[in-house]
Amino acid sequence: MNDAPFNPEQQEYLKGFMAGVEARRGSLLPAGEGGGPPDALRAAQDATIARGGKLVPQEDAKRAKHPLDRWDELTERAAADKFPKPIDDFIGRYHGLFFVGPAQNAFMCRLRIPGGILAAHQLDAIADIAADCAGGYADVTTRANFQFREIPAAKGPEVVMRLGDIGLLPRGTGADNIRNITASPTAGIDAAELIDTRPIVRALHHHILHTRDLFALPRKFNISVAGGGAVEVLQETNDIALSAVMTDAGLRFRLTLGGITGHRDFARGTGVVLAEADIIPVCDAVLRVFIAEGDRTDRAKARLKYVLDRLGIEAFLALVEQRLGRALERMDDNAIHPPAPPAKHGHVGLHAQKQEGLSYIGVVCPLGRLTVDRLRGLADVARRFGSGTIRLTVWQNLLVSDVPADRLDDALAAIADLGLTHEASAIRGGLVACTGNAGCKFAASNTKRHAAELADFLEQRLTLDQPLNIHLTGCHHSCAQHYIADIGLLGAKVERGEDLIEGYDLHVGGGAGPEQRIGRLIRSKVAHDELGPVVLGLLQAWLGQRAPGETFHLFCARQEDAALSALAAARMEEAA
Repeated sequence: MNDAPFNPEQQEYLKGFMAGVEARRGSLLPAGEGGGPPDALRAAQDATIARGGKLVPQEDAKRAKHPLDRWDELTERAAADKFPKPIDDFIGRYHGLFFVGPAQNAFMCRLRIPGGILAAHQLDAIADIAADCAGGYADVTTRANFQFREIPAAKGPEVVMRLGDIGLLPRGTGADNIRNITASPTAGIDAAELIDTRPIVRALHHHILHTRDLFALPRKFNISVAGGGAVEVLQETNDIALSAVMTDAGLRFRLTLGGITGHRDFARGTGVVLAEADIIPVCDAVLRVFIAEGDRTDRAKARLKYVLDRLGIEAFLALVEQRLGRALERMDDNAIHPPAPPAKHGHVGLHAQKQEGLSYIGVVCPLGRLTVDRLRGLADVARRFGSGTIRLTVWQNLLVSDVPADRLDDALAAIADLGLTHEASAIRGGLVACTGNAGCKFAASNTKRHAAELADFLEQRLTLDQPLNIHLTGCHHSCAQHYIADIGLLGAKVERGEDLIEGYDLHVGGGAGPEQRIGRLIRSKVAHDELGPVVLGLLQAWLGQRAPGETFHLFCARQEDAALSALAAARMEEAA
C-alpha cells in the first residue's frame, strides 16, 4: 500500500473535485433530501476558486458579506448624505437602489411588481414617493415595471422602506438577481387566454423573495410567464420563458431557456413541457443549476446563455432532472397546439374583456414617462371607472381594466383630461426608448428625446396602415431591445468634423413572437439629426414596393442588406 502524501497538483485536483461536488449539491440532490448547501453562494464561489479561477470583484464583495445582510451600510451612507462607491453601489442594487452618476448625481430605484399588475392605492403611493423622494415622475420599463429617478443620497432607504410598506419591496431588482417577473398583462380578463397566470406569478414571486439561495446567482436573470392573449409578452427574450399551450395531454407550459436578445439570442427550445404544478419546482431547479454552473470569473460570459452554450441543452436538463429527482415531461411539437398569436400593438386602444359588459383601456404613456399628476390621475380613473386595477405592459404603457360599457366614455374623457390617450398611430403604438444618456452613464444618445423627434418627423410626412415597432436603445445593454424591433436603433457616437455627436446604428427586420428574428445592421453611425430622412426613406420604399398586405418585417426579410442600406441612403441624400 502506498502511503505517500498527495503531491500539490493532486491536492489541488481533489480540492476542486470536492468543492465542485459541494457546489452542485444544490443542483443535484432531490428536493427534500438535503436541499443543497446552507449557502449556495459560498459553495459555488469555493468551487470556482478550487478550480483555479479568480473571482471578479463583484463576487469578492458578495463573499465578504452577503448583500442582503448589508442594509445598515445603506442607511449609514444615507444619514451622511453620501452616495456609494462603485462596489458598494453594486451591493446596494440588491436592495433596489442604483447610483447612476455621472449621468445623474442620484439614485434610481427599480420596483418589483409581479406580472406588472398593481392596485390604485399602490399607484397613489408610487406617485407620493415620486413627489417626495424622487424626480416627480416614474418611468414604465420594458419589464412591465416602474422605476424612480433623481433620488437624493439621503432619500434612498426611505424610498425602499415606503415601497415595502405598500407590498412592493424592491429586493433583488438589480445586480445578480432575478428581475421583475413579466407575464400576460391581460391575465384573467382576456377571452383569448389559455390560463390566468396571476396565481402562478404570485407564487413564483414569493418563492423567489423568500428563498435566500436564489440570491446567489452569478448574473442577472429574467423570467416570463405567458398565458396567451392579445398582448405580446416577449417571453422568448427571457432566461426562462414559459408559454401556455394546449397539448394532446391538456394544458401545459412550453419551457424555453437562455433568451438574451442583447447578445443576439432568443430562448432556445428544450422539448420540455410543464404542468402548472411543476412550474415552481422546475424554475427553482433551473436557477440552482445556474448558481452552481455559472461563470464567476468573467461577467461578460456569466449569463445563462453561456452555461447552455458550454454544456448544451441536454446536459443542462439532465442536471435539472437530477435536482428534481425525476424526469421532465417531453413532448413532440406535433402534439403541441400554441394559442393564436397576440395582436401587434394590442397593448393600446379599447378592448372587450371576457367578462360580459367590461372592457380594458390601453393607455399610451409617451415613451413610458408619467408625471406625479398623471400617476395620481390614472389611479383615480382606475378607481372611479374600473376595479382599481392597473396593468403595466412590456411596451412602456398601461391598461386600465374592468370598465363597464356605460362608463367608457367618461373614463376616456378623464384620461384625455390628463393629457393622455388610448389612441396611437402605427408609429407611436410601438415606439420604445430606454432612459438614454439623460439618466444612464452607458448610453451614447438621448433616446427619449430622439424617439419623440423621430415620431414627429415621420407622422408629418406619411401615414402607415400597419403597426410598426421602432425601438431606441442607448447602449449595448439593449434595455429597449433594439434587435427585436422592425427598426432598431442602437446609440453610437458619430464623427462630424472634429466633433463627436449623438447618433445610432440602424438595424431592421427584427421581431418577436410569430415574427421572431434578430434585426440586421444595415447602416452604422447615423447622426441623430439624419435619422428622420433615413427611416422615412425605408418606410416610403416599403409602402411603394411591397406586395399586397406585406408587412415591413417581411419586406425587409426579402431584401439584401445592401439594398436596404441604399434605400435609406438615397432619401438621406435627397434631404441634404
